[in-house]
Amino acid sequence: MRSLNEKCAVIGIFDHTEASKLAYFSLHAMQHRGQEAAGISTSDGEKLYTIKDRGLVTQVFDTQKLNTLKGNMAIGHTRYSTAGDDSILDAQPVFARYDLGEMAIVHNGNLTNAKEVRDALIKKGAIFQTFMDTENLIHLIAKSDQLHLTDRIIDAVKKIEGAYSLVFLSRSKMFAMRDRFGFRPLSLGRVGDGYVVASETCAFDLIGAEFIRDVEPGELLIFEKGKAPQSIKVYEPTPKHCIFEYVYFARPDSNVYNQNVYSMRKAMGKELALAKPVEADMVVPVPDGGVPAAIGYAQASGIPYEMAIMRNHYIGRTFIEPTQEMRDLKVKMKLSPINDLIRGKRLIVVDDSIVRGTTSRRIVRMLKEAGASEVHMRISSPPTTDPCFYGVDTPDKDKLIASNMTNEEICAFIEADSLAYLSNDALLRSVNAGDDKYCTACFTGKYIV
Repeated sequence: MRSLNEKCAVIGIFDHTEASKLAYFSLHAMQHRGQEAAGISTSDGEKLYTIKDRGLVTQVFDTQKLNTLKGNMAIGHTRYSTAGDDSILDAQPVFARYDLGEMAIVHNGNLTNAKEVRDALIKKGAIFQTFMDTENLIHLIAKSDQLHLTDRIIDAVKKIEGAYSLVFLSRSKMFAMRDRFGFRPLSLGRVGDGYVVASETCAFDLIGAEFIRDVEPGELLIFEKGKAPQSIKVYEPTPKHCIFEYVYFARPDSNVYNQNVYSMRKAMGKELALAKPVEADMVVPVPDGGVPAAIGYAQASGIPYEMAIMRNHYIGRTFIEPTQEMRDLKVKMKLSPINDLIRGKRLIVVDDSIVRGTTSRRIVRMLKEAGASEVHMRISSPPTTDPCFYGVDTPDKDKLIASNMTNEEICAFIEADSLAYLSNDALLRSVNAGDDKYCTACFTGKYIV
């Protein structure tokens, strides 16, 4: 499955002499969360410096550019567009000068009342430069009647609703804030004598940071030179974490919501094997998202696991006219079956989700063309029936195949011999929690906000 995009990754580095470089490497570790644009802002105590552009982290930055990002504080961002468009103006960090000085913001999530807030600000004379909901925060902070930045940030976040993990940078301080539900992940770590906050702990591993804890839902952290991070409980925490972090978004080596992603995905595969068994010769993952679940399925079922589909990791976007023939070709460019391994075999193909169904159909066709006698699709999450409004680029309901077809109809559409999903209850068992702790709106239609 490659039809869902998570909004972004955010990083904050405080009190480190190599702040810009650590931010760069952290964003590189979290590149999977956003591949449209990247940006970093730094502060040397006197001034903020910002570089951002469209493209991958390695395309936007080089040594010369990183050396111009002066200071021992840095915030950074990689982007998928779920709000706004793909112009450079909509890349982050968002920078502004206002009456208290200079400020930059990075944001992971979506504000559900962004339009209402934006319209109200425009009526009061605000002039917007982008279509991002993040820019609302700049205006709310600038227009606040509070005297201090900390109070202005609190004042601003009390006017917004939805999903947000935010990192703010002023000339002398850094702030990190998570919404009351903790929809999007954000972790706190120690690096050298300073601190780091990041969307995923895989960033900590790369830069040698020590994990301290997750930023609590509703918590504001204030980083100031010579002091331990100050914590302010802006809201009482009401955890409703995005369960799709475990299903698809997060890197398997990350710990998200205090649990290892790889272990959770293996558990999903085991639950799937117990609930939806089928006779077959091998279990095959759709790389890379289906790999841990396929391992779990194979271990629980006793059916051999084989990497019978190889992925080319060097396929980026294509600007060739998106005809049906070209779309089919791009799947073949990305995924290649091992014909000698597949020929004449009954396959259980494990993937993390089905969104529109078109990619799954191409994969099934590809495997049958390679000689597979049977292809049984097993999906390690429930059917995706509803769009997400909290920072996931989900298609509208009429584009989600599970909203418009029965399981049997989907199976026929993707041309599989059988199709089965993990149930919502089994998914929650896999992550050791009830539905009171996680947001499962994309599977259930039960929205939190």
